[in-house]
Amino acid sequence: MPKRNNEHISISDALKEFVEINKLEKGLNKVNVADAWAKLMGNGVNNYTTAVNLERDTLYVQLSSSVLREELSYGKQKIINMLNEELGKEIIKKLILR
Repeated sequence: MPKRNNEHISISDALKEFVEINKLEKGLNKVNVADAWAKLMGNGVNNYTTAVNLERDTLYVQLSSSVLREELSYGKQKIINMLNEELGKEIIKKLILR
């Protein structure tokens, strides 16, 4: 168990330290990316989204509509920029629509 500090720190700093110590950032990024996708793309796209997976710096999105997949493929870079802006850091570098 880590040594206890007697200094006062904020809850957000304590949570950040906990995430760093336990190496939870990758898992949190996966959850945050899926939430950002659902929030930014709206109900129309979410109805056809079957899976959202983040592996390293590549986001894999599985869609049940080939027409929607084709439409979204035209704006891949814009989608990547929107998601990274929503997340507050550059997590996604490549988007693959399946």
